[in-house]
Amino acid sequence: MAGVNRTNGGVNLLAPRSHNTALVLDLLRGAGAGGISRLELAERTGLTPQAVSKITGRLREAGLAVEAGHRASTGGKPRTVLRLVPAAGHAVGIHLDRDALRTVLVDLAGTVVGERRAALDLGAGAEAVVAAVAGEAEALVTGVSGTGPAAPQLAAGSLSALLGVGVALPGPLDHTRGVLHRVTGFPEWDGFPLRDALARRLGVPVAVDKDTNAAALGLAVAGERGSFAYLHLGTGLGAGLVIGGTVHRGARTGAGEFGHQVVQLDGPPCGCGDRGCVEALCLAAVARGDLAEAARVLGIAAGNLVALLDIDLVLLGGRTVTGAPDPFLRGVEAVLDARARHTGEPPIPVRTAPDEVAEGAAQLVLSPLFGRADA
Repeated sequence: MAGVNRTNGGVNLLAPRSHNTALVLDLLRGAGAGGISRLELAERTGLTPQAVSKITGRLREAGLAVEAGHRASTGGKPRTVLRLVPAAGHAVGIHLDRDALRTVLVDLAGTVVGERRAALDLGAGAEAVVAAVAGEAEALVTGVSGTGPAAPQLAAGSLSALLGVGVALPGPLDHTRGVLHRVTGFPEWDGFPLRDALARRLGVPVAVDKDTNAAALGLAVAGERGSFAYLHLGTGLGAGLVIGGTVHRGARTGAGEFGHQVVQLDGPPCGCGDRGCVEALCLAAVARGDLAEAARVLGIAAGNLVALLDIDLVLLGGRTVTGAPDPFLRGVEAVLDARARHTGEPPIPVRTAPDEVAEGAAQLVLSPLFGRADA
């Protein structure tokens, strides 16, 4: 198979793999524990039955797929059903926030099998932060390998058994090169090659992206369809954009700096160096306990985004929203509904989304295995 190789107890994502293999793996993942037959795989991929047999045979040999019983057919002998083996590979996802660190271990199906949380100061300096991130990842894998359901696959208690590590943190940053720009409030990170520094420290592949993009990717992988904006309000404010089912990062991977649109000329200063930014106004309202005002400002900015991109859905997340979802839902909905009445268009739906940035970060590593190029 131009596909997936066993390496040090894990699956080497960097090995050459074919588009057809990714299609089959994605269908196996989507079928869940119930599995899918080779005939169904052929019908849904457009591949020949012979090609599907070769691919699934190699996946079975690699430990990524197993037989899951038989299913009655309309004629002839029952069809053998195959399913993905979720525990055949694992990735670590890390949400590196300005003041906290959340680390998760997920299997190939995206199920969290281990988790750690720790306080962190993003301003403590690159060396201290990289050491903290590496230490949390190592402690997580060691703990799970001793007691958790992933223990047989991570028996060595080593990061070398992983597919890789995905890290999500506030932007702006260069996703392609894994280099940070002037993270709002922390200009000292400008130009730091976080991806390469962590890869050297951990000894496994590392992917780095903005927290909002990682969360949006995780939502898309979990089944959120169409074009949507994920608005993340926590220690900062940003957006993850999914257009036509694909994460939109822009030509320089800088799309989604939603919090730094100016909505009040000569407004209060923002950490980005401008004045009257949505982020500054929202965070100031939250700080004084005026969640209704924070939601109104967020709704105005969301309305601008809806008008610009003509998206289908607005999702609200981040710990500030998840801590008090109702006022934010009401406030953003009210602004979008008022705009819809002015234009005569149906209002854009607004929902809350789970605060699962770390899980989305893990998908930066897992998704390419299943053919998602936007990861």
